[in-house]
Amino acid sequence: MPPERIERKLAAILAADVAGYSRLMGVDEESTLARLKACRRELIDPKIAEHRGRVVKTTGDGILVEFPSVVDAVRCAMDMQRGMAERNLDTADEQRIDFRVGINLGDIMIDAEDIHGDGVNIAARLEGIAEPGGICLSDSAYQQVRDKLAIDFDDMGEQQLKNIARPLRAFRITSPVIVQPTAPAKPDLALPDKPSLAVLPFQNMSGDPEQEYFADGIVEEIITALSCVHWLFVIARNSSFTYKGRAVDIKLVGRELGVRYVLEGSVRKANNRVRITGQLVDATTGAHVWANRFDGALDDIFDLQDQVTASVVGAIEPRLQQAEIERAGRKPTESLDAYDYFLRGMASFHLFTRDSLLEARRLFQRATELDANYASAYGMAAWCVHLSKTNGWLIDPEREIAEGARLARRAVAVGKDDPTALWSGGHSLAYLAAEVETGAAYIDRAIVLNPNLAAAWSVSGWLRIYLGEPASAIERLERSRRLSPLDPIAYMGYAGMALALLLADRYDEAVSWAAKARNEQPNWATSLRVAAIAYALLDRIVEAREAMARLREIDPTLRLSNLERVAPPLRRPEDRARFADGLRRAGLPE
Repeated sequence: MPPERIERKLAAILAADVAGYSRLMGVDEESTLARLKACRRELIDPKIAEHRGRVVKTTGDGILVEFPSVVDAVRCAMDMQRGMAERNLDTADEQRIDFRVGINLGDIMIDAEDIHGDGVNIAARLEGIAEPGGICLSDSAYQQVRDKLAIDFDDMGEQQLKNIARPLRAFRITSPVIVQPTAPAKPDLALPDKPSLAVLPFQNMSGDPEQEYFADGIVEEIITALSCVHWLFVIARNSSFTYKGRAVDIKLVGRELGVRYVLEGSVRKANNRVRITGQLVDATTGAHVWANRFDGALDDIFDLQDQVTASVVGAIEPRLQQAEIERAGRKPTESLDAYDYFLRGMASFHLFTRDSLLEARRLFQRATELDANYASAYGMAAWCVHLSKTNGWLIDPEREIAEGARLARRAVAVGKDDPTALWSGGHSLAYLAAEVETGAAYIDRAIVLNPNLAAAWSVSGWLRIYLGEPASAIERLERSRRLSPLDPIAYMGYAGMALALLLADRYDEAVSWAAKARNEQPNWATSLRVAAIAYALLDRIVEAREAMARLREIDPTLRLSNLERVAPPLRRPEDRARFADGLRRAGLPE
């Protein structure tokens, strides 16, 4: 008998669920269920019908819907989220019902009234990475609506979704769901010429007025720490605290204080535990840039304040800079000043190709031509040479390495109080000129100046690897990861963690971190070298050879005989021997 033919078709799939549904049910089951049913009856189901959707199934707090087009699915999702935001305006935070939505265009299998396949699974996984009140699209769905709907999107890059074999590029909708124009009470302040931020008083959700001091203390610590970041313009506490106890329009706050970004949040204390939530909003558009929450014990309230401040500042800084990079990239080139050249250089840097690193160096050099004392630009230009060397991408190695060392020395000379210049210049001196102890001292100074700077902790870990101190390296790299789990250069810390674990004889863990580094940045030869070594030392030769094959695509001239041109300056002979032996066993030619 021939196999039964399976009916397939291409469809737009929307998956949605309620963020924090278990918590809501734990607080009040009957009220939550009643409110969710009302949302379905009064808003969700009518909007699905209006946009020609078909409800395939519901699962408690979740819903799966099929649409004939992605445009219909996205319009329905926007209407749903807008309607939910309006319903939540007068609802306490702990009672809000917020949906997360994922949308995919894919091939699905039809089974009576049900649907199956990766087209469905991807939509469900995208819903899982969406923020509360947010909408995530697959690349296939995004391509169908990018030029058809007046909606702003944020490219989330490739995402490794649970139970999905290949990384998948995703996009989040950043257009504000509710537009509430409010006329400013006084003339708008002009935005400063560098990133600007106001931190609003955090809402005390503890139900105890005596806990106001704790919430206020958290905010004061955050303001103080952010004020130490030289490239930020931070509104003083006395101005931002004028909004305490008021319901505010973030766009209005931005206009009144003359800032591009606003950080708001809440603090909840219960028994000996505290939860702090924060979200960073672009005040010019209302779009969310970053959101997170922090839980901890109250055994020592002041230590916890320090921990939360470090986590918040470390997480905000790279995301804030990324938002500025994207903004600068949209400006006309004829209006760029030194700072904009620096940001454009950072944008090229993060693309991480041979050509993009060359372009980044050119842009950083242009920034230094406009400002001869722009220490960060010198440091990042040196780091571009550093990373090009790691990949075997230098055209004239002797001349370029000498130039990179010169740029690094210039960075630390004019940037004695610039943490970015100190960590990038210090790391480049260690790698390009083998001045490891000197570079470590500059990086240590960067950490003293800004102990919340994740990048400085990451490269500090690398230098401890060079010095033969893997245990210290692991601690520093872990500190970096805690401070900035979403850092755009997290792959460098991952690869450093893998190498440190290798040198500490923890091969299984090293393989896991090397894989993370490869997933984050598949073009970096260092993570491939570390992966090849880890697999080889575990006798997983097939995987070691696969990593080596990819490595030799990036750097085809690499041999054991010229390994010193890319190898890290490891001080301990046994570390150098293990590094070379692993590559030999992985198949690197003599």
